[in-house]
Amino acid sequence: MLKKGLVLTADHVAALEEAGVGEVVVAQLDTGDVHEDEAAARCARALAGPGLKIAEPFTGRANLIAAAAGVVVVDVERINRLNRIDEALTVATLPAHDVAEAGQMVATVKVIPFAAPGACVAAWEKAAAGNHAALSVAPFEARRVGLILTRTAATADKVLDKTARVVGERVAALGSDLIAERRCSHATAALAAEIGKLAATSDMVLIYGASAITDRRDVIPAAIEAAGGTVEHFGMPVDPGNLLLLARLGDKPVLGLPGCARSPKLNGFDWVLERLMAGLRVTPRDITEMGVGGLLKEIPSRPQPRAEAPVQRAPRIAALVLAAGQSRRMGSQNKLLAEIGGMAMVRHVALALGASQVARTIVVTGHEPERVRQALAGLDVEFVHNGEFEQGLSTSLRTGLAAVAGEIDGVLVCLGDMPGITPPLINRMIAAFHPAEGRAIVLPTHRGKRGNPVLWDRRFFETMKAVSGDVGARHLLGENEELVVEIEAGDDAVLVDIDTPQALKAAQGN
Repeated sequence: MLKKGLVLTADHVAALEEAGVGEVVVAQLDTGDVHEDEAAARCARALAGPGLKIAEPFTGRANLIAAAAGVVVVDVERINRLNRIDEALTVATLPAHDVAEAGQMVATVKVIPFAAPGACVAAWEKAAAGNHAALSVAPFEARRVGLILTRTAATADKVLDKTARVVGERVAALGSDLIAERRCSHATAALAAEIGKLAATSDMVLIYGASAITDRRDVIPAAIEAAGGTVEHFGMPVDPGNLLLLARLGDKPVLGLPGCARSPKLNGFDWVLERLMAGLRVTPRDITEMGVGGLLKEIPSRPQPRAEAPVQRAPRIAALVLAAGQSRRMGSQNKLLAEIGGMAMVRHVALALGASQVARTIVVTGHEPERVRQALAGLDVEFVHNGEFEQGLSTSLRTGLAAVAGEIDGVLVCLGDMPGITPPLINRMIAAFHPAEGRAIVLPTHRGKRGNPVLWDRRFFETMKAVSGDVGARHLLGENEELVVEIEAGDDAVLVDIDTPQALKAAQGN
């Protein structure tokens, strides 16, 4: 095997001749050309700033890796200039001000052909130079953060408790701690006194008001000014997060939080907090330039992404086909073996999975296992037997999960009696699955009704194994609504499971 980019030596030639290979196709470098790996390494070195490590180049690619968790700082115009130097040299980066975890790929330099002209590599190195790096990662630094919650007579303690918990989790996810939490009346004088006390011991002060800030003369901005601070900007073109207030007291940031800061879902407060925690100054101009991409409520909502390790590959999904039931409502007939369109019902499900992007299909048998195996003969499926199938659906779920190997990122739990499920729907569900962005449970819907199958992140495996009786894991949906993303199926196949002779007859008719 001679891999792309290999430099042929006399030893290679001798081995080829001995193997009877008389001819190979090669790329012959011109004078002054730089081999793709060397060119990629030189370009990456010229580009990389603080907070980045360069991985060993391979096949003309050099990856830039975050040395520690932090905010990606990109000189967008300079990156664009570098990509315009020559089509042979390219760099792709994460978006500016994205959060990168330690060890995450931040950028990749790729040399397109086998070599790049030396003059182009030199031009890249010159263009990448500057007073500051074209690309860097500003690491999160441990900061002392104080939180003030204001209250009125109608404010419930449990609301304040939840707000403090969610804000504390946000701060902790960025490597810092809430060193103090104070509560006071929603009045200018009382709040100003608390701001002064916290500013003396904190690096940053966060204020969550009992009512939303309405203008620069409202209680929170008035209290900041009464404490000696300056309001720098009110409002931001990010939704949710419009009503954020940016202020300073001396050299310390003070933020008036929007109402959505009470929710763990991504909002404009996160964008500002991340930069401040990385030691980056946030100016009114920075705020006003957040509008493009700032419509966050139209993307799948998610909790803070730092809790999940970033995945730089497509997820590996295993499908579990639950085919162990006794079909009690069908009389003496095993419904999974009933023919629809000339083949067994369960075979329709397995064929759809086989034509989709799932990595493995595991069929859990129980009742009449040999007949189920025969119905699926010739398909690329694995079988596991549930010896306790008579005790209900939960035992099949537990058996199937036990067969899932460690490299699997999630499982698609499928019922064997839903022959209308299609490969495009399954692929859309897999495409929507992104645990690091809070999309950890994916399910199909039709006209607002939730159906099957359901795609579960591996974080739920142990909890799902603990379910008992003739039930699945649907109760986990209500407990984790913030992690659920719904995919409109387009028809009612996701709602139809065939449990009765009448339903079977209708399906055969269709």
